[in-house]
This record gives sequence, C-alpha cells and structure tokens, in this order.
Amino acid sequence: MSGADRLEQGDTAPDFTLEDENGSPVPLTSFQGQKVVLYFYPAAMTPGCTTEACDFRDNLNSLKSAGYQVVGISKDEPAKNREFKEQENLNFPLLSDPDLTVHKAYRAYGEKSLYGKVVEGVIRSTFVLDENGFVQLPLYNVKATGHVASLRKKLKIDA
Repeated sequence: MSGADRLEQGDTAPDFTLEDENGSPVPLTSFQGQKVVLYFYPAAMTPGCTTEACDFRDNLNSLKSAGYQVVGISKDEPAKNREFKEQENLNFPLLSDPDLTVHKAYRAYGEKSLYGKVVEGVIRSTFVLDENGFVQLPLYNVKATGHVASLRKKLKIDA
C-alpha cells in the first residue's frame, strides 16, 4: 500500500455512524469538540485484540486527562463487541462495521502481510483526530503489544 492510499495528517476524518455494542447509533459528529483516538482491530476476543483493548482500558485515565476519547472499531457484530466489552471490563465504546465501509474509508482494510503471505484483511490501525475532525496522527500496521505506550509518547502524554 503506497502512501497515497492512506489517510495523512491534516486530512478530514471520514464521517460515519456505526452501532455501538448496545446497538445504538454513534455518529462521529457526536465527538465534535473532543480529541478522539479511533482504533481499528481485526476481531474481538482474539489474543492480539484483547491485549490492545486491555492496554487502552488500563491507560484510559491518562488519555482522558489529556482530553482524548477512545473508540474501538471492528467488523464484529454489536453482540460480540458487547460480550468482549463485558468480558474484559472495557471502559470505552466498541463500534461495529460489519460491511467494512468505515474500515475502507480509513484505509484500515486491504492487503497486508500475514506470516509472510499477502492477504486481504483488517489492518490494525489507529487514528488520532483533533477537536475539529481532522486527522492529527495516522498510524498503520501498529503492533498490539506496547501500542498505547508508543501512542502516549507520540502524543506527549504522561502515565
């Protein structure tokens, strides 16, 4: 995937309305005026996604103190996200994008390398949006382990 195929700093974040884990519609505009960390994860209740989600959970206070709202997005149905949220005591919304429309708008779905093979799938990605809905920091192919610490460092947020 070339740089031209990705969102870049300063781009307007693609708008969306997705269902949260309770089936309630959540429009991106509901976060207007807030800084948002949108992270795309491949599948609820898998080892890497659980590691990443729990890392966000455990660091949510420092992110919130710095003015950031965290939102997870996956292709999982709301019921599976609800089960994941309850199982791991997650303290932020998980949005459902089963048809991958939002994943594709953010370029978080496409060709990726998996165990040395090129496959099509969800690209673990995080986007930090500013209060006006612009991409402040686009991160593609992030690692589940240590991602939040790396993100906090990039955003200059102390623990």
